[in-house]
Amino acid sequence: MGILNSLFGGSGNEEKKEKKVIPWISLTNVAQLNNIEEQSKSKLQIIFKHSTTCGISRMVMNMFQETYDLNEQQADLYYLDLHSYRPVSNEVAVKFQLIHQSPQVLLIKNGVVEASSSHGGINDLVLKEYL
Repeated sequence: MGILNSLFGGSGNEEKKEKKVIPWISLTNVAQLNNIEEQSKSKLQIIFKHSTTCGISRMVMNMFQETYDLNEQQADLYYLDLHSYRPVSNEVAVKFQLIHQSPQVLLIKNGVVEASSSHGGINDLVLKEYL
């Protein structure tokens, strides 16, 4: 590897960027939605709907993770894999009265969606404004 690094400009001494730990909670069943609605009365609830087969969704999720700056006392952050849990995704749309999009973020407070966005608009949301 040393030869390849020297050929392609790497010194081998670069510090590796520390991976940010995101407090994801897997959203895997419809029953969790009632809990999210109830918990939203005391703490912001965030649902990130992600398509695991879409490059745009992956890019948006990576950018979201890089800028996510809330802690576990401020918000609960749910991750929904749309392909694995399609019935849950469908129920999110019904329960919170939104048209399904992917990727999509929902900010839920006091039992209702305070804000939502999809695609590039996700990273324009200022999450702290909804605390």
